[in-house]
Amino acid sequence: MKERILVIGAVAAGTKAAAKMKRENSEADVVIVTKDQDISYAGCGLPYFIGSLIEDRKELVVKTPGDFKAVTGVDVWIMHEATKINPQEKTANIKSLITEEEKLFYYDKLVIATGASPFVPPIQGKDLEGVYTLRTIADAVSIRESVDQGSVKKAVIVGGGFIGLEVAENLRERDIEVSVVELAPHILPPFDEEMALYAQNYMQEMGVNIFTEEKVTALEDCKGKVCRVITDQREIEADLVVLSVGVRPNVSLAREAGIEVGSTGAIKVDKSMKTSVPDIYAIGDCAETLHLVTGRPAWIPMGSTANKMGRVAAVNLMDTGKEILPGVLGTTIVKLFKLNAGKTGLSERDAKKAGYPVITAIVPANDRAHYYPGYREIITKLIVDQETHKILGAQVIGEGVVDKPIDILATAISFGAKVEDIEKLDLAYAPPFSMAMASTIVAANVVVNKLKGKLESISPIELKNRLESVQVVDTRDEGSYTIGTIPGAINIPGGELKFRARELNPDKEIVLVCKIGKNAYLSYLTLKGLGFKKVKILDGGVRVYPFELE
Repeated sequence: MKERILVIGAVAAGTKAAAKMKRENSEADVVIVTKDQDISYAGCGLPYFIGSLIEDRKELVVKTPGDFKAVTGVDVWIMHEATKINPQEKTANIKSLITEEEKLFYYDKLVIATGASPFVPPIQGKDLEGVYTLRTIADAVSIRESVDQGSVKKAVIVGGGFIGLEVAENLRERDIEVSVVELAPHILPPFDEEMALYAQNYMQEMGVNIFTEEKVTALEDCKGKVCRVITDQREIEADLVVLSVGVRPNVSLAREAGIEVGSTGAIKVDKSMKTSVPDIYAIGDCAETLHLVTGRPAWIPMGSTANKMGRVAAVNLMDTGKEILPGVLGTTIVKLFKLNAGKTGLSERDAKKAGYPVITAIVPANDRAHYYPGYREIITKLIVDQETHKILGAQVIGEGVVDKPIDILATAISFGAKVEDIEKLDLAYAPPFSMAMASTIVAANVVVNKLKGKLESISPIELKNRLESVQVVDTRDEGSYTIGTIPGAINIPGGELKFRARELNPDKEIVLVCKIGKNAYLSYLTLKGLGFKKVKILDGGVRVYPFELE
């Protein structure tokens, strides 16, 4: 008798698992049920559809239900909802959303891929016309139709995460005045503060208004339509509001069936994607996994992770092998106008919270040879365990190529590399593609120098908080100094430092700054050679300092 498998959910994880199961065993009877009309759609492409970069909604649909069945042999029941799972009887109650007819589905094995849903804060006016969330193609179509009508002049995005910022970019590209309201101290909450503030300053330069550490308290009603966003600090006019404050895993169906939910709030699974109930698996945004660095449960809803989970579950379901997903790093990347920002592993903040003794470096460099046309600057932040020297995380941001270095570092972390291993990597080099010493290697060299005691530094955040207690010396030429410097800094060009060292108080901590840190390091060696003990350089130099210069 054919094995019957039910998959609940049909976006990334569900369709991936179903297709792989049929490839592993073409005789298996695999059925997908989904509440939506669309399956296997590109959720990450929705902001670009709103911005008309992707013109036709059909381009977002990887496979229609009919195409999917023709290619894979999987039956797809669209507009059907699984209302209850009965593990003891191995049945599921399936309801048609068109006829409201309910039937009992008998399964041998079950896959829960119910995904996640946008979190809608309980604020007055959230149901007004002109207020949207963005999770499905239908959501994107509604937003774009509203914009296409020409009545939207001002938009407010509530939430400064990846999707919210991508929507902000695409609306701004359509000449709409855009404001972003974020409850956290900065946008891009997973990033460390100095890197996020760099992106924040950039987006403001591109014309996006950003208000952080503000809470939206209400949406004002003007004849049934939203017209204003009220925060605890201001009022912002709005013809359109997108609520993008994160998502929550859809676990109610699993919880009601007695399936264990993990500490993250998502369904608990082992590395083979099995839940606590026999013959039931969970994958995608509704399921948690492990963090590769900490080994602790993690919930990082990503399409890339969902696809890997689907593949692992399928092989184990079909008993054609033993596959595991050891964990994830939360590797992610976002494009904000011409700025790219990537992250993998732990942030400095999260590494310290997890108890790691952390050492970091922030290093600006170029993505290719400085003499090759079109080179761009990128900034790398490495987070390293001071005791084991293992890389814990990395962030790379800039207008240059970011995905290559972040993928190198994600690979290194996955294999437990130490920062000294990065120094010796034999990476591809030619002027159109990289510097002779790639930015990743340069950043690793700086961390190794710190570990060996050859260099002490101070982060931009720490310097901002300690400006009154340190001597800041700008080692650039006078012209660069007068254009803009750290508040309170004095100017002693590096070449003059040896002769003007008497102007400094050796008993007070000295912070040396330059454009990106290189000249400050040379000045650091000069002062150390003169016997100065309390000397540091500013990580990343003036280029990375995200606060106001004078």
